[in-house]
Amino acid sequence: MTTRPPTPSRRTLLRALAALPVTALALGELPGLLGAAEATAPANGYATRYTIVPFLDSDDGTVNVYQSDDATDFRLLQASAYTPPGNRIRDASVFRHTDSYYYITYTTHTWQDESTTIGFARSADRVNWTFLYDYTIPITDLSRAWAPEWFVDSDGSVNVIVSCSTTDDEWIFTPYVLTATDSALTAWTSPTALSGIGANHIDTYIVKAGSTYHAFTKNETAKYIEYGTATSLKGPYTISRTGDWAGWGSYREGPSVIQLDNGGWRIFFDGYGDGNYYYSDSYDTFATWTTPTALPTLSGTARHFTVVKETVAGGASPTKNATRSFQSVNYTTRYWEEVSSLLNLPVVTGSSATADKQAATFTMVAGLADANGYSFRDAAGNYLRHYGFRGRFDANDGTTAFARDATFIARTGTTTGSVRFESYNYPGYYLRHYDYQLRVSLSDGTDLFRQDSSFTPVTSWA
Repeated sequence: MTTRPPTPSRRTLLRALAALPVTALALGELPGLLGAAEATAPANGYATRYTIVPFLDSDDGTVNVYQSDDATDFRLLQASAYTPPGNRIRDASVFRHTDSYYYITYTTHTWQDESTTIGFARSADRVNWTFLYDYTIPITDLSRAWAPEWFVDSDGSVNVIVSCSTTDDEWIFTPYVLTATDSALTAWTSPTALSGIGANHIDTYIVKAGSTYHAFTKNETAKYIEYGTATSLKGPYTISRTGDWAGWGSYREGPSVIQLDNGGWRIFFDGYGDGNYYYSDSYDTFATWTTPTALPTLSGTARHFTVVKETVAGGASPTKNATRSFQSVNYTTRYWEEVSSLLNLPVVTGSSATADKQAATFTMVAGLADANGYSFRDAAGNYLRHYGFRGRFDANDGTTAFARDATFIARTGTTTGSVRFESYNYPGYYLRHYDYQLRVSLSDGTDLFRQDSSFTPVTSWA
């Protein structure tokens, strides 16, 4: 892909990024719980890891486990990883607890059936899961308990937000919160309705930024995801954004919000009305959002999930302040080379001209926008940046926009020692070769794209 996303414009996005506070925003998580990471690229040798445990469009009796290093390209880790001993599994929400186990909570019945319980299971490795128990929500005349979502508050308390209806109107849902009263997550407080959100809201997802609780909740009548805030987890919330306020469209559900490595926020939601699963990003703390983009590999397969983000060992570890050449993984005679200020991928050999060898040699330095990222400098001191999604070299003008254009996050490549370089300010976009030109393109989730965007730092030609 080489075309610019329809919104936001490059200028709008960069201005929004420039306005983003550099301080990390609490995600309603603590280190070791939901794997919260600061808004920075992972350090050398470490990787960001996002995990989801969705039920399947074709089967609500089991869940798959997928993982991603960029929150865009999710790859299957384990098919049919967990099947409950009875009933169904829908709307699974996942987090990592202080005991190092991963826990899921989920809806236990199909949408047609009465459902008064939510299920719990756990895993040490995200692959092998053990059923724990089904928990009956203690609400008088309960009809349905749906879409339980984990929320870990900044005080460390573990909560479940669950949507419940009663027998007098089984399709009118209200969000409730339950708080664990033991570290084993086997005992819970009585459910308390979240004040201010009101009836007929479902799939309520909470994040905490600073001292403010932000609720993303589906209006079951209008079929839009609405937004509200509160100063307390239990409310009262003020719903301030309704209708198609974010440009996501209607017939959307199952929102889940995380913070990306560049400090932006990403919402995932189930576009059940058209069969796609979408993401959209915000760089002004939820005020405006990018045009929704369908997730590759997951759309049409995965249904309603939440995301756990962690920083783990085993990431890419290219050396900074080193002079290197960059060899294509799938065209091994071809290397990065600067040609008329643009980055191309021609053949370079031992018999190539000295000027070509020099033009195929670059210095990797700490990222201009994030020291854990990477920037690339040519012999003249110009930096590789994307402009119009083309890789090119320009003098550093000292602006925030330039620094972000010229910063890339290192992700593990497809072969040992290879690296994929993700654009810092366009998450999910990678330096990849196309017609032997280097462009910043959105990952399509294919093996070919991963190979086209993988390069091995090798001994420099000059």
